Amino acid sequence: MNTDLTESPVARNNVLNNPYALSKLEDNLALGGIALENETLFTKDQVSEILAIDERTVDRYLSSHGDELKVSGYRILKGQALKSLKKMYVGDTNVVDINPKSPSLGVFTFRALLNIAMLVTESDRAKAIRSRMLDIVIDVIAEKSGGKTKYINQRDQDYLPAAYQEDSYRKQFTDALRDYLQMGNHKYAVYTDKIYKAVFLENAIEYKKVLKLADKEKTRDTMYAEVLKAIASFEHGLAVQMQSESEKLGRKLSPRELDDILHDAEQNPFLKPAIEDARIRMASRDLGFRDALHEKLEHYIQSVPAGDFERFLGEKTKSLEGQLSDEKTMAMLKRLKDR
Repeated sequence: MNTDLTESPVARNNVLNNPYALSKLEDNLALGGIALENETLFTKDQVSEILAIDERTVDRYLSSHGDELKVSGYRILKGQALKSLKKMYVGDTNVVDINPKSPSLGVFTFRALLNIAMLVTESDRAKAIRSRMLDIVIDVIAEKSGGKTKYINQRDQDYLPAAYQEDSYRKQFTDALRDYLQMGNHKYAVYTDKIYKAVFLENAIEYKKVLKLADKEKTRDTMYAEVLKAIASFEHGLAVQMQSESEKLGRKLSPRELDDILHDAEQNPFLKPAIEDARIRMASRDLGFRDALHEKLEHYIQSVPAGDFERFLGEKTKSLEGQLSDEKTMAMLKRLKDR
């Protein structure tokens, strides 16, 4: 996947949707602008000066990427808002590039300014801003995650319940493999890989390679709650069906028979939404937070939504150690255990 900011809307949105990075960028880049109602705005002339391009080039990007820039905050000021701006900045001693007789004025928010800086290919100034931008984004994610992006999944408050639940279904599944499948002990690794492939198209070795995990690091310790839930659904369903089929036949199942059950599960319309969601979350978050590309899931990649930055980097998120020391979390896990 192309992650060049000038070409990839996903890469651009992964910067623009990160409120912690935007705050840091505004402080560090110090690009100026004009203040209006607690918001920093930039006129077209200011944008052209900051990016070292002419206004016609700004107009060209407004034409070619207008919808994207509007989402980022570009807008046309009219009426009272424009009057307020003129009152503050148009005068004998404080003149900004605003025609006092103009009935409207296009302005960029700081977010929209960053957006157009990520689009402009004709300017070394824009290129330098993009480079600084990426450095700051990486620093912010590392700082907020405690430098452990490999385990950023564990900062989600849904992770522990999902991991605990999946561990319970995992035991149910391995017990079913032991009791109802006629195959050597390598069956546990073989069918773990087959479930992984059904859920996110990679076996354990491929997954570890993408995330650069050491041999002793556990794959499931790095998986998001949605992925663990999808795996748990597979494990539970397969365990129940294995027992049912084995008891009906009066013998253990063959690998071929279990493969048929697994294939039917992959096609199950009730499981499809959970699998699709798991693939989107894994592919998108791993690229946005871990700079890890799952090539087999490339067409599932979307921009990381703003809510996910709050979910994994926000002030209310906690490290796994912090969650384990939280009384409410431990009480919830106890309820799960006692069910």
